[in-house]
Amino acid sequence: MSTWKTPLSGNQQQHAKPGFSGSNPFDSVPDSDRFGDSKDKGSGTTSSQVLHSGFSTAKAKYKNDFRDSGGIENQSVQELQNYSAYKAEETTIKLNGCLKIAEEIREGASNTLVTLHQQGEQITRTHQAVADIEPDLSRGEKLLGSLGGLFSKKWKPKKTHKIKGPLSIKDDSSERSRHLEQRQRLGLAAPLPRSEPQHFSEPASALQKVEIEKAKQDDVLSDLSNLLGELKNMAIDMGSEFEKQNVALDRAQDDVDEMNTRVHGANLRGRRLLRK
Repeated sequence: MSTWKTPLSGNQQQHAKPGFSGSNPFDSVPDSDRFGDSKDKGSGTTSSQVLHSGFSTAKAKYKNDFRDSGGIENQSVQELQNYSAYKAEETTIKLNGCLKIAEEIREGASNTLVTLHQQGEQITRTHQAVADIEPDLSRGEKLLGSLGGLFSKKWKPKKTHKIKGPLSIKDDSSERSRHLEQRQRLGLAAPLPRSEPQHFSEPASALQKVEIEKAKQDDVLSDLSNLLGELKNMAIDMGSEFEKQNVALDRAQDDVDEMNTRVHGANLRGRRLLRK
């Protein structure tokens, strides 16, 4: 008897290495599924269309990470590639959502900065109005002090400190230009452009789709980084504006208290004169 063994037929070879039981795990995946460079037989459908239809039908499995189909370790190579493409696309969608939220925060912060600036101007105008009353009040106090007769004691108003007025009451050219630059930096004058959108061809395989999604994510992350930098600068500007307004409010409060004291003293002097 001969000891030579005849090679297995085609059908016997297929039964000899089913699934992942062989030495090469790629043997269980057809070449057309792995590389995506062929058409479905008899239908004329491209591999990109097959890839898209595969995503739509397998999303349920991808969402629960193959918990209902044996886990990730029991999936074919093509299934894992499709899963990575699905996860890449999902990550891109979530990053776009983060970018949209950051843009909404930026818009709200811009409006807040404008409101803070207007509030600071209102504090300055109010303080200036208080300071403008002081000359008229001084003339009235002088007139009240001269009344009362020849033998009456001369009255002098009680003054604790001089009316200081606001720190800055004029909006010079440098201040206006600084404010204009601030508005432009905040995007209030013109919206800041996003990264130029890249145009990609239809992916022919899951791995190509992953690379395309990675390029999209890089663009979104670049825009998100720029927005976060702007938000940081805006937060610093808000802090500076709050500090300036706190100083302005303390200064205005001192002048208002002084004016109230002097007006109250002038009213008492007028009542005494009327009783005589």
